[in-house]
Amino acid sequence: MRFFLGFLVVQALLFGAELTPWAQSWFVRPWTDTLAAISADIVKWFDPHVLSHGNILQSTRNGFAVAIEAGCNGVEATIVLVAAMLAFPAPWKQKLVGLAAGIVAVQGLNVVRVISLFYLGQWNFDVFEFAHRYVWQALIMLDVLIVWLLWVRTLPRGPALVPA
Repeated sequence: MRFFLGFLVVQALLFGAELTPWAQSWFVRPWTDTLAAISADIVKWFDPHVLSHGNILQSTRNGFAVAIEAGCNGVEATIVLVAAMLAFPAPWKQKLVGLAAGIVAVQGLNVVRVISLFYLGQWNFDVFEFAHRYVWQALIMLDVLIVWLLWVRTLPRGPALVPA
């Protein structure tokens, strides 16, 4: 019960902080623009007709573009993971290692998500919509759950689990 309540409180604090104008200006928008740039840089290895500007990933060949908006930038999924790891009774060293690896895992999958949606949208918009609204939403949250469960399995058992 303590974990669950802590998880809810940390989530509420982080989601509340994320919505502030300061966090939007200094963290969320820059991260979203960086996500578009990273995605474009990866796609350019296979397709040089791609560019990013701001939060937009666009094909210069056919003009198709995706805008990475709130909810699609991986910030919310990362907040859920961070809240779960911070609320769980574990030593701080393991929390920090888990946070670093977990954030990389969630954001790495989110880059795959953005790139796949970019190509799905050029191929078939109905498939793009379904994948965007249902498939990837579920997969990103499943990724958060799996990363958290794998992290919990790495923690020491018994009295060492509870921080001093």
